[in-house]
Amino acid sequence: MDEGTVALILAPLIIFLIFVAPIWLILHYRSKKQVNQGLSAEEQIALQELAGKAEAMSERIQTLEAILDSEAPEWRNRA
Repeated sequence: MDEGTVALILAPLIIFLIFVAPIWLILHYRSKKQVNQGLSAEEQIALQELAGKAEAMSERIQTLEAILDSEAPEWRNRA
């Protein structure tokens, strides 16, 4: 290969290794660190609220199913 072709291959490679690769590595390991830290306090609170709402909804569904079972025993077979 002649010198012009080698220069066309090496120039982008050198630019990538000097500028892009270090930034890429820094951002990669910073995001890994944030993932390993777990949920923030706000996220924990939101998760607890959602879990409480899900439990309340589950209780409501059970109540509704009990009412339907007593008033219309065949309601499950209609679907």
